[in-house]
Amino acid sequence: MTSLPLLTLMMVVPLVGAVVVAALPSGAARHARQVALGVSLVTLALGIAAWVAFDSGSGAMFQLTETHAWIPQFGVSYALGVDGIALALIVMAVILTPVCLLAAWNDVDEVDTGRTQRYFALMLVLEAFMVGVFAATDVFLFYVFFEAMLIPVYFLIGLYGGPRRQYAAVKFLLFSLAGGLVMLVSVIAVYVAGPGGPDGFLVEKLIGNVDGSPAALRWMFVGFFIAFAVKAPMWPVHTWLPDAATEARPATAVLLVGVLDKVGTYGMIRFCLQLFPEASTWATPVVLTLAVISVVYGALLAIGQTDMMRLIAFTSISHFGFIVLGIFAMTSVGGAGSTLYMVNHGFSTAGLFLIAGFLVTRHGSKRIPDYGGWQRVTPVLAGTFLVAGLSSLALPGLSSFVSEFLVLQGTFMRYKVAAVIAALGIVLAALYILLMYQRVMTGPKPAFAEGGHPRDLNRREKWVVAPIIASFVLLGFYPKPVLDLVNPAVDRTMQIVGVTDPAPTSAAPGSSK
Repeated sequence: MTSLPLLTLMMVVPLVGAVVVAALPSGAARHARQVALGVSLVTLALGIAAWVAFDSGSGAMFQLTETHAWIPQFGVSYALGVDGIALALIVMAVILTPVCLLAAWNDVDEVDTGRTQRYFALMLVLEAFMVGVFAATDVFLFYVFFEAMLIPVYFLIGLYGGPRRQYAAVKFLLFSLAGGLVMLVSVIAVYVAGPGGPDGFLVEKLIGNVDGSPAALRWMFVGFFIAFAVKAPMWPVHTWLPDAATEARPATAVLLVGVLDKVGTYGMIRFCLQLFPEASTWATPVVLTLAVISVVYGALLAIGQTDMMRLIAFTSISHFGFIVLGIFAMTSVGGAGSTLYMVNHGFSTAGLFLIAGFLVTRHGSKRIPDYGGWQRVTPVLAGTFLVAGLSSLALPGLSSFVSEFLVLQGTFMRYKVAAVIAALGIVLAALYILLMYQRVMTGPKPAFAEGGHPRDLNRREKWVVAPIIASFVLLGFYPKPVLDLVNPAVDRTMQIVGVTDPAPTSAAPGSSK
């Protein structure tokens, strides 16, 4: 344990860094990218320190806690803390941020230094809010970070995105605000139905103490769930994601899909299950149905896409369906698998978006039919793209396989039909990934104008890809550190909900084994 306020520092450092980057004098503005990268590496060091200081064997619900009165008249506290699930997601966020900053090195015209400064400053602000939303242990503080994240993302898409960036940014904002406003009603209702007092929004104080009729508690659950379903995103409130991810810069798309959208599934565990256990079991059949539809629907639409970035966005809708399926399977195996899936999906999505972005930078098109034969001219780029795709389709030996297997196993223990239908997503994933690779990378060598032959990955791009590929292999062969971190929190959530794993069935006496 440590007395340092590590969680606060992990927000303050990038916020101060953002101010420094934005305020650099004209003579030093060309160093904005280096300063932003350095700040993100300091934040990463703090994240590693938090991991080291965390005691997986502790019986405390939250560790690294900080609690200070903020607005005691309304029961609001500045309260931070993490369990294993929150810490795993924070560490994923602080790893991906420097990777994305390095990938975005040349995203903005270097001559326009003021524009470059604002771009990198916004990404640091986003990093601070991402840490805050996972670390908040006060429901109202969580809501503040939940809404605050919209600001940097809106500007990152609306100012630096593609041709339809304004449409995509506004659509993202409207969907997110609508879900957030619905959740705000439930946030207020939770305080009214809870024990109240100057710290009445604390999660630990609310668990088991939100009183009300079953109908009232179910409505509160619905308010939270709608906001998290929009953020996740789940069918049918997913339509903002393909537009936002397609128009955003690849680095922004990684932070949006790989990290921010995990707030939705994280919120389902932290608030839907823990604050409303009866309502969660009541809603499980509907949620599982929506999750299975998301798995199959997202995969089918991915197969039909001709835009590379849009295809990757639709794959995430399918993957989030798997995550929600594991959460509401109400088994320890499914819960651990869904949490591990959140981490693995963050890295696999980063690989796909960033490497596809490198490809688009070289050719100037996102359309799959405009490619073919690129493995003959950029073999390293093609190889890393294939590995990222194989991780996304859950090839055994790579990270996503473990989490997908655990989710399906945990779901099959209690909901066999849902697990069998969702398993179709594995077959469809192989189709959309391998077909995309075939159309983009295989075939005869493409013809280029004289002097227009594209270069393979340069040194900076290899530094971007290396930690992502390493995560595929490490978490594919040795997921134990993450599972050991999250399992106590998963078990505690199951105890709060009041469910236990189904007893294993055994063969009847005299039957063949």
